[in-house]
Amino acid sequence: MLEGIFSDVSRMNKRQKFYQALNFGMIVSSALMIWKGLMVVTGSESPIVVVLSGSMEPAFYRGDLLFLTNNREDPVQAGEILVFKVKERDIPIVHRVIKVHESADGEVKILTKGDNNAGDDRAGMIYAPHQNWVTKSEIIGRARG
Repeated sequence: MLEGIFSDVSRMNKRQKFYQALNFGMIVSSALMIWKGLMVVTGSESPIVVVLSGSMEPAFYRGDLLFLTNNREDPVQAGEILVFKVKERDIPIVHRVIKVHESADGEVKILTKGDNNAGDDRAGMIYAPHQNWVTKSEIIGRARG
């Protein structure tokens, strides 16, 4: 199979190779522009994420794609599905908000749980050591579709 591709390329003249490279570059740059545009419109550093575990079944299954928005001005409410990062973990977590605590100084603390998990994320040791809540700064986005 690769031999066929290489033989096709070797039969091209310089102009055809240039046009192929130009087309490839345009496809890659278009994809990057669309991704950056989605980041600006949604306010999320990652506007589309993949569900990586079964902790949210039956709402979301492993491999499902989620479209995120992240308007930081909107208050977080119980029942919403958040995607957030935890210190010391590279993979974002997709879980439902079960409690929201707002202190007098305006600091918001959020407790989350996977729908398919027995306990909340503190009990399931999802959060970083000595962390009991998710803060607004750790939120990547809210699932919208």
